[in-house]
Amino acid sequence: MILDRIRSWRPGRAGLPYLLLLPALALELLIHLIPMLTGVWVSFKQLTQFFIRNWSEAPWTGLANYRVAVDFDAPIGRSLLNSFWVTCAFTVLSVGLSWLIGTVAAIHTQDAFRGRGLLRAAFLLPYALPAYAAVITWSFMFQRDTGLVNHLLHDQLHLTGDKPFWLIGDNSFTALTTVSVWRSWPFAFLTLTAGLQNIPRELYEAAALDGAGVWQQIRRITLPSLRPVNLVLVLVLFLWTFNDFNTPFILFGKAAPEAADLISVHIYQSSFVTWNFGAGSAMSVLLLFFLLLVTSAYLFLTSRSRGADD
Repeated sequence: MILDRIRSWRPGRAGLPYLLLLPALALELLIHLIPMLTGVWVSFKQLTQFFIRNWSEAPWTGLANYRVAVDFDAPIGRSLLNSFWVTCAFTVLSVGLSWLIGTVAAIHTQDAFRGRGLLRAAFLLPYALPAYAAVITWSFMFQRDTGLVNHLLHDQLHLTGDKPFWLIGDNSFTALTTVSVWRSWPFAFLTLTAGLQNIPRELYEAAALDGAGVWQQIRRITLPSLRPVNLVLVLVLFLWTFNDFNTPFILFGKAAPEAADLISVHIYQSSFVTWNFGAGSAMSVLLLFFLLLVTSAYLFLTSRSRGADD
C-alpha cells in the first residue's frame, strides 16, 4: 500500500519548482556547504602536521588561529596583511584593465564589417584556452634568457638596458597582472558584446542626426545602456580575480615572490606547505567574510543607485 501511494503521488503546482531544485540543492550542500562548514570548524582547532592522521582529535583552540592571523605586529599577520594589499592592488588593476580593453573591443566590433566574426573569434581564444596550457605558455615567454618577452623588449626594441627577471622580484607583479588581464578581458568582451545587442540602433541614428559625435554617443547612449551589464560584470570579475589561484600557482609555483604573493597562494602555503591547517582555515574564513562584506556593500550601493535613477 505504501508503494502504491508513492507511485500515485504527484507534486502540486506549487511544490514542483522546489522538487526540481532538490538535485541542485543536494549537490550544493555536498560540494560547497559541507566543506565550507568543515573549514570553519577546522579554523577553531590546532590542526598541524602532528594531527594529520587523526585530525578529529586535534585540540580545540577557539579564536587563537584568528588572533594569530590578525596580529599584524607578528610575522604571520604582517605577511598576511602584505598579501592582502598585494591582492587588492592586483585585483583593481586586473579588473579595471580587463573591463577597459573588453569595452573598447566590444564597441569597435559592434558595427558589421568584413572579417568581424573572425576577429571576434580571435579575441575569445584566451578565454577558450585551458588555464594551465595558457599560463604555462606565458611562463616560458617570461623566461629571462630564452623567453619571447625579453627577446622582443630587449633584443628587438631595445627598451630595457638589461634582460629583466619577470618571474622573481618586483617584476613578478607586472607579469602576473599581464597574464591575468590577458585571460580575463575576453570574458568582459563577450559579456559586453551581448549587452550591446540590446541597444536599439535607432538611438544612434537619432543621436547622429542631432549632431552627436562618436564619443558623445558612447558617453550618452552606450555606457548608460550597458550599466546593468557592467554592474554584474565588475562583480564577477572581482570575485574571480580576488580568488584566483591557478594563475599565480602555475606561473610561480608553491612559493610566489613577495611582490606577487596573492592571498589565495598565501593561504595555500600556510595550509599545505607549513602544514598548519588551523591557521590556513582561519585565513580562509576571514577571506570569506571580507568577500561577503564587499559583495553585500556593492549590491547595496548599486541597488540604491538604481532606485535613485528610477
